Amino acid sequence: MKPPIGRDTRLCMSLSARPGNFGSRFHNRLYELTGLDYVYKSFSTTDLPAAVQGIRALDIRGCAISMPFKEAVITLLDGLSQSAKAIDSVNTIVNDAGVLTGHNTDYGAVVALVADIDRSMPFMLRGAGGMAKAVAAALSDTGFRNGTIVARGEEAGRVLGNLYGYDWSAEPRTGAALLINATPLGMTGKDALVQAFPGPMIAASQIAFDVVQYPAETLFLRAAAAAGKRCITGAQVATLQALQQFILYTGVEPTEADVRDAELWARANS
Repeated sequence: MKPPIGRDTRLCMSLSARPGNFGSRFHNRLYELTGLDYVYKSFSTTDLPAAVQGIRALDIRGCAISMPFKEAVITLLDGLSQSAKAIDSVNTIVNDAGVLTGHNTDYGAVVALVADIDRSMPFMLRGAGGMAKAVAAALSDTGFRNGTIVARGEEAGRVLGNLYGYDWSAEPRTGAALLINATPLGMTGKDALVQAFPGPMIAASQIAFDVVQYPAETLFLRAAAAAGKRCITGAQVATLQALQQFILYTGVEPTEADVRDAELWARANS
């Protein structure tokens, strides 16, 4: 049984421009199931340096980092794990007695989700930010060679493409069997009604992968599902990367049953 919150309770948190409920509820549910004296709370901020200093000053054990802070936070940390250093992007901070280390658990989640996909399949990855870097690195490291980075910012798009030997395009173009959205397009808010890829491209594809977590079924994925395509959701990414964060923060690996319970509970209550 989880102890009541008290002076020895460890605090974990998240920083995002658009905080959601899934992470908080997933972690807190796992704390209950595993009996750990932890609590998790999501926050937003307009002052990233002050927020990171607060993590250090208040001995907050861990912090999830979401858009738009995944790259900007790097200079505020004491070090990076190999996963974060390789792609120059952080989605997780672990605090060890005031020493803040950046990790990237998005990378591992993507590796797991594309494990059974044919490596010869041409792909189109929309985005050039922190999440797109994690996706591109995961695809490259697992053997995908025929890809295009879609980014309106030519410099960022070409830099990411050149890093892994992929092409760059300012706009989506035909010819990709695997379509991946790693931008906020389709997310709740101003981008909710924007579809990441046009209908004809979706119809010609085989697999649609959207990293957007809220909503789990974006316009892009709904169109892909209606066309009979295989869909990989941001909800799946969220669960896998949050599980790795939980393990980093607590040192405890929960059972598959507990993870499934926490995932279902968090979805139902988000």
